[in-house]
Amino acid sequence: MEPLRKALLSSFSSLTLALAVSGFAVAQDSTPTSGMDKMGAMHSDMKGMHDNMMGMHKMPATVTAANASTGVVDVTTEGMALKVHFPPSAAASLKAGDKITLHMGFSKP
Repeated sequence: MEPLRKALLSSFSSLTLALAVSGFAVAQDSTPTSGMDKMGAMHSDMKGMHDNMMGMHKMPATVTAANASTGVVDVTTEGMALKVHFPPSAAASLKAGDKITLHMGFSKP
């Protein structure tokens, strides 16, 4: 019975170690490295949330500034100055003076 117990204990220890290492690797792979990466992660988490959206509307806007590396875009619309965020790849071609349409809404957790 002693050899069987040692084999089971060894297998259990190996399995525990493998799970711990794989959990660490997944955690390291999915952790954003900066604030803008976190925003990008938030955008990807929003897929499929349109069913819960409230206040959906669109607004014509004029770009006053755009940061292609962060995706942060300053606009004026209906007499208001707004700062909005997009994935950097989506905002890469925006420049001051561009006329765009913002599609906006919100949801509650």
